[in-house]
Amino acid sequence: MYGSVIPLMILPLALVGTWATAITVICTYLHNIAMNPVLLTVLGFVVGLSLSFRSSTAYDRYNEGRKLWAQLSASTSSLARLIWVHVDEREGHEKEDVLDKVAFCNMLVAFSVALKHQLRFEPFTCYDDVDPPGPPSPAHCARRSRGGATAPIGLEGLGLGDGLKHGGAESATTAQRPLGNMPLELLAHCSAYVKRVIDNNTFPRVPYQTSALNTIALLHDIQTGTNRIVSTPLPLAYSIAISQITWVYILLLPFQLFNTLGWATIPACMFAAYIILGIALIGQEIENPFDDGVNDLPLDTFCDQIRRDVHIVTSRPASDADSFLQREDHAVLWPAHGGGYHDIRTQSLESIRKLLARRVVP
Repeated sequence: MYGSVIPLMILPLALVGTWATAITVICTYLHNIAMNPVLLTVLGFVVGLSLSFRSSTAYDRYNEGRKLWAQLSASTSSLARLIWVHVDEREGHEKEDVLDKVAFCNMLVAFSVALKHQLRFEPFTCYDDVDPPGPPSPAHCARRSRGGATAPIGLEGLGLGDGLKHGGAESATTAQRPLGNMPLELLAHCSAYVKRVIDNNTFPRVPYQTSALNTIALLHDIQTGTNRIVSTPLPLAYSIAISQITWVYILLLPFQLFNTLGWATIPACMFAAYIILGIALIGQEIENPFDDGVNDLPLDTFCDQIRRDVHIVTSRPASDADSFLQREDHAVLWPAHGGGYHDIRTQSLESIRKLLARRVVP
């Protein structure tokens, strides 16, 4: 039953079974009010088109949401790696520069977490998985997160949500929709950091600067795209029409099946309703892929993965290429030659090229 829409179908199926039983009893003992089954074919075509449209539309939204989050994960780890490796650490200010780079990477992780909460319409100025845990100030915290599955990220003191705090505690604690725009604030802080490292010449190369700023712009595009999915559901007129067409078809089934099936009309109607309503409810279930249901995208897991990737990037200093390319235990020409880098280096260039040719497997 986990992840199934069957619990949502119990009451509708009971209603269909009761309706089919009543029509069968009337046709059997009182008066035969059955119809020609040709209507079943005509309406079935319309219902099939309606459910196909609803399901394909819902899955397109689900699939687009997954693509955007995959893009967010790739962009975040790429930007963290770019800053961690290519931003220089000034002599005499190494500790400050390292901590600043870590803070920048923390903001990238926090962006994904804040975007998750924004997409779930959780009123906020802070969350357990963004700010360090501790007793919240009423003027600072609107409401804690529902899940809290993601590990906390140290962002205290960045001034996020300060504009809301000046509005007073009551407006934050009674909010029924997201307040402010924490993901956008975090991107603004990231842009400010990139500007600073460009100005102090620790990030001097123009291609790297362009790549960093373009990635921040891409993160903003991802935020806009995910918000577009959430704020653009299937138009209400379509939802109402599809629901009405589906239920008219189901309620007419007993009239069209009785002459052929007799008392078997009851289980036949319930089975048909199970298929039709199941497809309709699945489309409704995945229409918003960013909620915290079992059939929605596992955003908590995605945020944890982004956090782990960034922590791996920052877990060691940016490596000098010579430190891993020219290791003695680096068997560069394996399997043609088992020696290490310095052993192979003593050979002539012609010998090295012959060894490279031997590595080709016919």
